[in-house]
Amino acid sequence: MKIALDVDGVLADVIISWMNYSNSIRQKITKNQITNWEFWKEFQINPFDFYAELSLCWKNWMSIPTTEKNLSSITKSLSSIGQVDVVTARERSTDSFVKSWLDHHDISYNNYVSVIDGPMKAELDYDVFIDDSPLNVEKFLTNNKKVILYSQPWNEHVSDDQIIRVSNLSEAIEKIKLI
Repeated sequence: MKIALDVDGVLADVIISWMNYSNSIRQKITKNQITNWEFWKEFQINPFDFYAELSLCWKNWMSIPTTEKNLSSITKSLSSIGQVDVVTARERSTDSFVKSWLDHHDISYNNYVSVIDGPMKAELDYDVFIDDSPLNVEKFLTNNKKVILYSQPWNEHVSDDQIIRVSNLSEAIEKIKLI
């Protein structure tokens, strides 16, 4: 089984680092207020600024927390049931920082695959995608891919019988075993 594992919002809680930066220069935002994928519109944040700031956060990768504890052992368990590739959409200049972050946290994976745009992931040959993006999930479903949606405040509104929703990666492992 080939498993595509997302980074931002699934392994790395980069939004926490971004909020720390953003809250120092503009109105305060909490993670629970980010209830939409394009939340910056609600807060009048230029999307180019948001993505530039997110890339800046990755340059300071040591400050980015994990989404949950014990990711090292959880990803080792995930790797025992299939080939796990980190599949991420990002600015190319951040790839080396992300790889350093993955190594630092001892995340188990076979290959690192970086695409320019999230929905492009759906064109890749994987049996199951673990992701948090509502836009990616929509594209995965359109392409008849199996989707495990990692719950975050920005995807709580997403509902479809074909989606398997999990609140942690250990749950994802149990769900994948049933596929």
